[in-house]
Amino acid sequence: MTPAHRSDLVRQLALDAGFDLAGIARARPVAHIDYFDDWLAGGCAGEMHYLNRHRHLRTDPASLLPGARSVIVVADNYYHAAGAGSMPNPRRADSTATRDDRPRGRIARYAWGLDYHRVLRKKLHQLARRLHKVMDDSLQTRVCVDTAPIMERELAAAAGIGWIGKNTMVIHAELGSFFFLGEIITTLELAPSGPAADHCGSCTRCLDACPTGALIAPHKMDARRCIAYLTIEHRSDIPAELQRLTGDWVFGCDLCQEVCPYNRNPPTTSEPAYELGGRNPFPPRPLLVELMNLSAEQYRQHLSGSAMKRATLGMLRRNAAIAHRNSRTAAIHCRNGVPRQGKGDATG
Repeated sequence: MTPAHRSDLVRQLALDAGFDLAGIARARPVAHIDYFDDWLAGGCAGEMHYLNRHRHLRTDPASLLPGARSVIVVADNYYHAAGAGSMPNPRRADSTATRDDRPRGRIARYAWGLDYHRVLRKKLHQLARRLHKVMDDSLQTRVCVDTAPIMERELAAAAGIGWIGKNTMVIHAELGSFFFLGEIITTLELAPSGPAADHCGSCTRCLDACPTGALIAPHKMDARRCIAYLTIEHRSDIPAELQRLTGDWVFGCDLCQEVCPYNRNPPTTSEPAYELGGRNPFPPRPLLVELMNLSAEQYRQHLSGSAMKRATLGMLRRNAAIAHRNSRTAAIHCRNGVPRQGKGDATG
């Protein structure tokens, strides 16, 4: 069987395993290593000091598996529109037929369901076992999700999953960007898929929509100003000048994806684990008072199977308190007839 035939078979096996896209990249140093080094040197990683560790592993997938020749990259769609906007989740006990004006926060879509690390890892291991059975049991594989020291967006671009957009997300022309990435590094020799063409063109909607100005240039993001970073990775106090710009986001941010033309009408996920109603007790628009008063026991009990566990209890309370202050400020402006200002209004 030729490397091209093996690649076709691998992609079909990945689709059969439930992934939405699959591509092949060579197991060699990724592109734009100099950009990555300059980004780190400029302090754009903020408090994510782990990105400075194991640079040689992070920039070369072959260093994670001796004898590696190929990297299988898959995409798993997590998009579903349920719970979007400001409507309460109908599964919640506090949902009523009347309007509920209590302040609510907003959670990024990727955290609505089960922790994607568990879901992806399980599906990738199943795919790896299938590869051993169908191809050659002597081949070696290593499963990776984003907790591994691997530059998966660069690999995804090299494998043709999509192009890296101006918002630094991997974008597919039909799937959009609401998908997770996973990788299997293998000693199997496969034909690479080839990179996808960049279709961002002259569009700057993602840059214009970022309330904090985190997208300082096309394809360059300063994490220290990113709402997703501030609400999930930033352990210390959020700078006062950024707090009022985070709006009602309490975990993550989807703004630069929501305004992207390729996310205008994305397909809905077929993976039940990413849908609402799993271990995460919070709807996409949670009551801020509930998050502000979340107990340690509730945090341990309810978030054990959620990606929201990435933020500590203190961080979730902090984020909710900031969002609550922002909601009160917005309400005062509204009563006084003062229109809200800021790029964050771009999502409507």
